[in-house]
Amino acid sequence: MMPEPELAFVASATGAASARRGERIQSLWSGYGELFRVHLEGGSVPSVVVKAVRPPRSSRSSRDDASHRRKCRSYEIEATFYRTLARRCDDACRVPGLFASRIADGDIDLVLEDLDASGFPRRRRGATPREMDRCLSWLAALHACFLGERPVGLWEVGTYWHLATRADELAAMDDDELRRAAPILDERLRHARFQTIVHGDAKLANFCFPEGEGGVAAVDFQYVGGGPGVKDVAYLLSGHFEDDALERRALDVYFAELRRALTARGREEDVDTLEAEWRALYPIACADFYRFLAGWAKEHFRSDPHARAVVRRVLATL
Repeated sequence: MMPEPELAFVASATGAASARRGERIQSLWSGYGELFRVHLEGGSVPSVVVKAVRPPRSSRSSRDDASHRRKCRSYEIEATFYRTLARRCDDACRVPGLFASRIADGDIDLVLEDLDASGFPRRRRGATPREMDRCLSWLAALHACFLGERPVGLWEVGTYWHLATRADELAAMDDDELRRAAPILDERLRHARFQTIVHGDAKLANFCFPEGEGGVAAVDFQYVGGGPGVKDVAYLLSGHFEDDALERRALDVYFAELRRALTARGREEDVDTLEAEWRALYPIACADFYRFLAGWAKEHFRSDPHARAVVRRVLATL
């Protein structure tokens, strides 16, 4: 059970008269805490979701554990995103609102809007083309909102598979040609002219759908940071389309939505040049993600002919 002082913190943060711990939603990766719902009485909302980060005590003493440091940093960055940038995300790139946050001795508590109660109760294991379009529209709106933004307080390079944070996976790769090309792929993405803030973990499971039609919301901003928007698109689409025509259609949807989102925000960037650059970078972004898989999930990469074909095509152009 959540201790009474913790519940009092949630009640105070939300202006509720009392708070009661509800169901556990899920544990955090590698036992670093949990997500759970808290039901409120006498407040402005009926419930909130608490993300309680509790790094394992055994890991806290290991200063040389790169994985542990990366995870802890990721939760600190997520808290920064919610405190500093989330309020700028409008309905087109909906995110949960933050009621309160606190960090103490490596523990982090985020008191977040309950998106289920706000009209986004559905999650998807698989998506129809129309549902995928809605996720692409969300990404386009996020990228338009933060185009040209410096990732202050976030990951300098967003995405959880970023090369500089994945030395172990790089060393574990069997594909020597892809290993040698990894710094080149990374450099192409880091030195793109057009940069934005990327979600960094834009998988289908991190999108929340309404009961009917309409836009989606997204959660899980541990790896938010700088980069060209197609890094998010490459990750979202990976594994969904083995048909090149369907993948090209999805890319067309994304760029049409990006143009619409930029126009809606009164942005005057050279959209044709931006689109040309990001379209050219899309296969690079795909190969960069598959580089991570080739070290982290070797059998998955080996058994995916589409991924291996993409990598071979990209390597032939370097």
